Amino acid sequence: MITITQPQLELEEFLKLPETKPASEFINGEITQKVMPQGEHSRLQGKLGGAINQVTETDKIAYAFPELRCTFDGRSIVPDISVFRWSRIPREPSGRIANRFTTYPDWCIEILSPEQNLTRVLSKLLLCSRNGTELGWLINPDEDGSVILVFPEQKIELYEGDTVLPVLDCLQLELTPNQIWGWLSFD
Repeated sequence: MITITQPQLELEEFLKLPETKPASEFINGEITQKVMPQGEHSRLQGKLGGAINQVTETDKIAYAFPELRCTFDGRSIVPDISVFRWSRIPREPSGRIANRFTTYPDWCIEILSPEQNLTRVLSKLLLCSRNGTELGWLINPDEDGSVILVFPEQKIELYEGDTVLPVLDCLQLELTPNQIWGWLSFD
């Protein structure tokens, strides 16, 4: 993660800046550019987002958005996957999806990249939790077989092995840490 040192900006000024690739985030007045995803990260992000959308989109239950900017509580973050209940997806008056999401996701998923700081990524999940996010997952590819979960009221738990991971209560989805790690194997 690259921290860009600039004079103190306000959120609205940050949002007027051109988008960067990878995305930049605005937290506590500081602009930080995300790390470019690599193979493991991209694979997990694609498989997990696809698995969620496979069981949610047809019945309009929820939708998993990859790399979606979410702006709330004076901050602007871009989680690896933001899951929104269908009824909370921001829309234009015409019914089309809004381009700007000025709210927190219902479920926030972060996949740690080798160059990322664990504390900084976990702090994003805690920020989401403080603002109403029901569930946060932190997947660290260096820690095969486990996933850190953040629940309401900042409760943090570690799930390992074949234990079924909690998901939003409206989802019919059962995943275990071992299943997630299995997606990294191309044997």
